Amino acid sequence: MNDNELKALISLLDDEDREVVEHVEQRIRQIGGPMIPLLETEWEGSFNPALQKRIEELIHDLQYESVLERIRDWKNGGAMDLLEGLWIIATYQYPDLSLDKLRQEVEQLFYDVWVDFRPDMHPDEQVRAMNTAFFSKLKFAPNTKHFHSPANSMINQVLDTRRGNPITLCVLYMLIAQRLNLPIYGVNLPNLFVLTYKNSNGVQFYINVFNRGLVFTKKDIDQYIDQLNLKRLDTFYQPCTNADIVRRVLRNLTLAFEKNGDTERVREVEAILNAVKDEGDGLPLSDYTQR
Repeated sequence: MNDNELKALISLLDDEDREVVEHVEQRIRQIGGPMIPLLETEWEGSFNPALQKRIEELIHDLQYESVLERIRDWKNGGAMDLLEGLWIIATYQYPDLSLDKLRQEVEQLFYDVWVDFRPDMHPDEQVRAMNTAFFSKLKFAPNTKHFHSPANSMINQVLDTRRGNPITLCVLYMLIAQRLNLPIYGVNLPNLFVLTYKNSNGVQFYINVFNRGLVFTKKDIDQYIDQLNLKRLDTFYQPCTNADIVRRVLRNLTLAFEKNGDTERVREVEAILNAVKDEGDGLPLSDYTQR
């Protein structure tokens, strides 16, 4: 169908015959994303509140289907690019968000930190330099005032406000560190997401980004797990995957919408989460509580 035919189809959304409207909506959903700009134009030119609401719902549904399709493709493609996964999540609320813009912003953060690094730094010095740059120079900090806000799970919002929850702060810290060739990775602890520094020489320690980069040891994790009366699983100590991180961000987002009483968004985000679950994937102990 050409643009004129598509516009004619959209005009039938205002038809008095409900069966015609339902048929038109079904056809628009079948065509998918290419209909969105035309629907937006129709919305802008309409003075009918009922029609505008119908168009808004169609646009949301088409954008939502696009999120589901892209997150499935990302997962099935190996979940190689963590920033892309977080971008897809953010487009659930910010459908026009540019991945290239996000990449440019993260690259700028890397350059801002890189000037303070030397190649001969000891691991302890590297992390101290990372902490100084991330918290003092770049001004990132935990969002303790609005801890359960959905914005904490939106990477673009965290970049804009410099405030986030444990996992989004860890992700940005990790993305910058890895651009600096530092062996820093995410770790799925129960109730808290942290990072580990783990190099090929056997050096390994942990970083609590939500506590301004506090460094701690395996023994500290042992004590933490014991206090929670949990079994010491290997996943509590070793790097997790990009898909693990995206799943945890989505669980956080689900809990944030639950706190707000937004049941429709809870349902939609749970469907996005199901799209990136591994076969037989249950809910890890590390994901029962938001952090």
